[in-house]
Amino acid sequence: MLPLYDVPALKTLLLAAREGRIGIYDTAERLRKDNSRVSVEVRRRALRDADGNVVGILEIGKELRKNAGNSPTETQLRQLVKQMPVVLWTTDRQLRITSNWGAGAQLFTACNEEILGRPVSEFLPCQETNTTPMAYHYATLRGEHAHFEYKQQNRTLDIHVEPLREPSGEITGCIGIGLDIPERKENEEQIRHQATHDALTGLANYREFVDTLERELRGAERSHGSFTILLLDLDHLKAINDRLGHLVGNQALMRLAAVMKQHCRATDLAARYGGDEFAVVLINSDQRMAETVAGRIESCLRNDTEEPEISVSIGIGVYPRRWTHRTRTSRGCGPGVIQRQEDVAEPESHGVRPP
Repeated sequence: MLPLYDVPALKTLLLAAREGRIGIYDTAERLRKDNSRVSVEVRRRALRDADGNVVGILEIGKELRKNAGNSPTETQLRQLVKQMPVVLWTTDRQLRITSNWGAGAQLFTACNEEILGRPVSEFLPCQETNTTPMAYHYATLRGEHAHFEYKQQNRTLDIHVEPLREPSGEITGCIGIGLDIPERKENEEQIRHQATHDALTGLANYREFVDTLERELRGAERSHGSFTILLLDLDHLKAINDRLGHLVGNQALMRLAAVMKQHCRATDLAARYGGDEFAVVLINSDQRMAETVAGRIESCLRNDTEEPEISVSIGIGVYPRRWTHRTRTSRGCGPGVIQRQEDVAEPESHGVRPP
């Protein structure tokens, strides 16, 4: 029973519940039928009407025995769990939430409301019951152990789910723990970027270029589609290095890389796969689009006023047929001086031969 001196506090609690704020767990003092006082651990749940409005609070109390619940060790453990930078939860066999703790609970929008008794699909929102993370919880009920990543509110959680067992070994539900791992994901992305991109120009490196090329070849063979490749050589890089130094040579490489990025779509891949060798993989493109992109790169370099002037030779490869287009651009030559060589072959079924 509720002591009279606790009525004002309960009214305040009810007002907070109507505003969407309610403490799920708490310790309080209650009265037995003989009016003796007892300390209890209280679990609260908001009671709602048909319109979803909070009309009351349901309390489930468990006596804190002096030799257990009120011990300094258990009190310290309870406070520790509340402050841990993780989110912990338990479910029953119907995958309804039976408890949740941890400072990381604020990452879940569902935890801002009463979540006890609701399904895991509301605690960890997912579209269907047979998809992640519901599928992992179902597997855990069969005695399996689950480990997966889950994205929520632009964050990534590293989640472990284990069977919740009685002392007899019977599985009565699941226990899960989620750890926010933004720094780890950021480090993983940084490591991956360093492994697949050229440090000087920021373009994809040889490894990423080859992987993308192989992937596009397989995709084009399945869908009978086409794609094109631009192969570019920066002319006279050695002469620039010898005459003006490697710093200027590096700047020339970065100037060409910037032009390539400018004239590539987000779906395309621009790469530096050698010292002065570059490539652009144009996804879902044809020969006309490749010629257009090559012409834009050529025009941009020709109109560049930065010194030293740079020129580039461009070859075009079209899958599933081969066609080469060689150009050499120079600011002094003007737009009319273009060297072209064409070699048209029958469609190839096993890749693109070098132009």
